Amino acid sequence: MFVVSAILHALQLSVFMLWEVLWPLAFGFLLSAMVQTVVSKRAVAGALGRPDLKGFVLACGLGAASSSCSYAAVAVARALFRRGASFVNAIIFEFASTNMVFELGLVLLILLGWQFVAAEFAGGLLMALLLWIVFKVTLRHWMVDAARRQAERGVFGSTHEAHGEMDMSITDGPFLSRAFLPRAFTAISHSFFMDLNALYLDLGLGFLIAGALAAWVPNSWWQALFLTDQPTLNEFWSPLIGPVISMLSFVCSVGNVPLAAVLWNGGISFGGVISFIFADLIILPILNIYRKYYGGRMSLYLLAVSYGAMALAGFLIGGAFQLLGLAPTNHNVTIFESRPTWNYTTFLDIAFLLLMAVLAWRFVTTGGIEMLRAHARRPQPGAQLVRDPVCGMSIDRASATQRAEFGGATYYFCSAGCRSAFEGDPSRYAVREAALVGQTTHGGNQAFCGQGDDMESTGTATDPVCGMMVNTRTAEYRSFRGDETYYFCSAGCKERFDKDPDKYLARNEGGHPAH
Repeated sequence: MFVVSAILHALQLSVFMLWEVLWPLAFGFLLSAMVQTVVSKRAVAGALGRPDLKGFVLACGLGAASSSCSYAAVAVARALFRRGASFVNAIIFEFASTNMVFELGLVLLILLGWQFVAAEFAGGLLMALLLWIVFKVTLRHWMVDAARRQAERGVFGSTHEAHGEMDMSITDGPFLSRAFLPRAFTAISHSFFMDLNALYLDLGLGFLIAGALAAWVPNSWWQALFLTDQPTLNEFWSPLIGPVISMLSFVCSVGNVPLAAVLWNGGISFGGVISFIFADLIILPILNIYRKYYGGRMSLYLLAVSYGAMALAGFLIGGAFQLLGLAPTNHNVTIFESRPTWNYTTFLDIAFLLLMAVLAWRFVTTGGIEMLRAHARRPQPGAQLVRDPVCGMSIDRASATQRAEFGGATYYFCSAGCRSAFEGDPSRYAVREAALVGQTTHGGNQAFCGQGDDMESTGTATDPVCGMMVNTRTAEYRSFRGDETYYFCSAGCKERFDKDPDKYLARNEGGHPAH
């Protein structure tokens, strides 16, 4: 009976915490979805090509305006890297997208207070700057080249990769009016629920673990761990141990904010909370994805520099807020004592639940469920991938069940919803897909590798396997031999080339360089 009572108490704390932050979460997801609707990932890749100060600022800003899912952020970073963004800017973008986003700030505001929101964003900029400086000093060209070769292999890392490459942005018309176009409703609903689908497990685990720790682990244990009886040591120790706890929690994104509330209630320093929240991108599952995406050596490098930047940023921000008299001193977190009542929180929760129901109706009726299933399917090795011209997802042409003919070409789609959107205005999507890239047919079907009409063209190259003209800036499949780079229209062509490169080089003497 005692065990049952303890479990129910932990569940109660978890549910009550979720109820307190439900509307901020929904509001944050909505804002993020609206930004994703008007800002194209293709434009992002074009803006992050150089690891200079301008690229750093754009990486921070564009990252803060993207999805907050850590797994999706890692997948997007690799996609940006493959599409032409510098490695430095891609990683900065990744960290900004999980530490400087709307929903994170709103949940921090409700659970811990405005000081933590201010410290999170100020610390996020500081951490990004520290990473940028460390990359400039320690990152070598051969390390980036090795990471690029591994990235170009396209090794599967997580089921969130399809979500990371999805791009339903609207790029025509005045910028501010795009989010209010009729088809924007569909794009917003898809981005909203794709983000929610990517994060629900981390959010659920975060609240459940936080509830269990708050109910079962006495504060005296946390106080001993954080050396609260020695305040000076606590200020140094907390930013060091915070990221380690985050790494071992396996919880990332906004899901680690409830855990941060538990740690603050237990005595971790102000700077320790900030470094703990920063560390969602070095949890063990993501380190394994780094290994698959960039290789073992680069994954260890990213772990080392990220941990150092997180700990130092947390310590410096904590010290700065103390010197300014802004750091809170009361470690009692009232959220653990709150109960749902008929207050503004309840009314806002109900309002956003109704809004989510409307978005869910739009999502389901426009092929959203089918798109989720398509995202969960892992491409088979050697599959010849083509791009859905509506959402940007890479799909296996051989197994695609949704297709349409237009202008003598065949287009493939991840779901009936994308096909329906294409058939409603095929010329719009055909122009967007083909504007910057040469085209050819593979067995009578059209294959596309363009990334959109809002990226500047920087030249074309011939796929040495099939002869297709490929845009060198947007081609996702590449191979490196010596100082030469070879571009491909699909994973299938790249795989055939890698198996016997001399065969194709002899057949296409000098046909690969960009021009």
